[in-house]
Amino acid sequence: MDTPWWREAVTYQIYPRSFADADGDGTGDLAGITSRLDHVADLGVDAIWLSPFYPSPQIDYGYDVVDASGVDPTFGALSDADGLLTKAHELGLKVIIDLIPNHTSSAHPWFLEALAAGPGSPARDRYLFRDGRGPHGDEPPTNWRSVFGGAAWTRVEDGQWYLHMFDKEEPDLNWRHAEVAAEFRSVLRRWLDRGVDGFRVDVAHGLLKALRDQYVPAGRSPNSDPAVMYDIAVEDDPMWDHPDVHEVYRSWHDLVASYPGEHMLIAEAWTQHPADLRGYLRIDEFEQAFNFRWLQAHWSAREFTTAIVSTLDTLRPTRAWPTWVLSNHDAMRHRTRYGDGAQALARARAATLTMLALPGAAYLYQGEELGLPHVEIPPEHQQDPWAEGGNGRDGCRVPLPWSGDAPPFGFGPGESQPWLPQPAQWADLTVAAQTDRPGSTLEFYRSALAARRRHALGGGDVNFLDVPDDVIAFRRGRLGVVLNCGVTPTPLPPGDVVISSGDEVADEVPPDTAVWLLSDD
Repeated sequence: MDTPWWREAVTYQIYPRSFADADGDGTGDLAGITSRLDHVADLGVDAIWLSPFYPSPQIDYGYDVVDASGVDPTFGALSDADGLLTKAHELGLKVIIDLIPNHTSSAHPWFLEALAAGPGSPARDRYLFRDGRGPHGDEPPTNWRSVFGGAAWTRVEDGQWYLHMFDKEEPDLNWRHAEVAAEFRSVLRRWLDRGVDGFRVDVAHGLLKALRDQYVPAGRSPNSDPAVMYDIAVEDDPMWDHPDVHEVYRSWHDLVASYPGEHMLIAEAWTQHPADLRGYLRIDEFEQAFNFRWLQAHWSAREFTTAIVSTLDTLRPTRAWPTWVLSNHDAMRHRTRYGDGAQALARARAATLTMLALPGAAYLYQGEELGLPHVEIPPEHQQDPWAEGGNGRDGCRVPLPWSGDAPPFGFGPGESQPWLPQPAQWADLTVAAQTDRPGSTLEFYRSALAARRRHALGGGDVNFLDVPDDVIAFRRGRLGVVLNCGVTPTPLPPGDVVISSGDEVADEVPPDTAVWLLSDD
């Protein structure tokens, strides 16, 4: 039996507003993506994943959706989506798109109808409206906190409250309502009919809720931030990972499987315990779930090893294969997480090379192939609703530099500046500046991905070797991998060097460096 394409694929995440601008308005669009897909294909990846491009007020960068079957004019039209799909498939790239089922925009026709219809109406039942507590109903129905900060409930003029686990402009849907379930099945069909190969499901663990207070130990506060909400001291999460959510995904799996060819669903699912994550990876639910252990690990051989071992142990009882990711649109870029300057870039490349040697699928985020750092956005330019006066997620979403020696670095035609400012220091990091430049991060990524394909590294076991505590070493069949997280060189095992994340190595692996070696045994 042939291996499904997604099981060992390397997927490149595209953040549409920051990838490439075709019309010169400073915001990336679908036509811009299509015009630059050759760059992605030349990297040697297998698929692209597109963050949301649907009609939206863009309060939360498009995750506040008005029409999950359309294209926002900011990004073009449905014909542009069709053109992108056609070009991607011509280049041998599969296409995964985001699906946001937990909530809609407050500008969605359903929500506007619900506000107008009033309490107790069928229209209001598509969302989670509830009466408040207290003598006058002026207290929220539960003590839940929004991921974006503050209460997860907002009161409307008639006195009822509606739930929003994210921004107040993103009301949560009632997934016990038949029309909600039917609409999203229709959305899946519309995109499958257009040729989409897979769906990344946003907040997959959040669709169903138990509407009661969250139990919080004395001295703590309720918190729904995904980065910390699974603190073992606050394990009561009535708003997340409800067991009834799995019925939704079994239905979706059957629908997607009914289409000819190989299609996939991947879950963004944060769970308290490994066994809970396995529930999303049953044979009749998701093909994959994002694994954030590698992304959350610090620069540490011990933490990286724990991430690898815990991931493989979690998935061993399932038929699922691991996924690995170092950066995405919600996280600080891994180059910056690992420090500053040249050392941070060296570590970022070493972590990437090690990740690409692991079994399963890998996800790359646009710009990491250029070695882009996280950017400190001046307060007057910050746009992320999650920022709360800080840097938020804008710093990992700065538009890509393609060419030239000053902003906008070829991001779009003319001199129009992009929607977030690019650092003037990026002249040496553009695609043009790094192409065919020996030792550049772009050429390193191309070489690493070619080596992964050549040595068929998607499948197989990981066999760890006995090495010092600040080093990781493992075998994948004939291939050996060494990552030196320490401060002194470590001996190079026997074998022929396939690729190094840094300079050429001889007898030792320098600090902040990873190496692949091929042996005869």
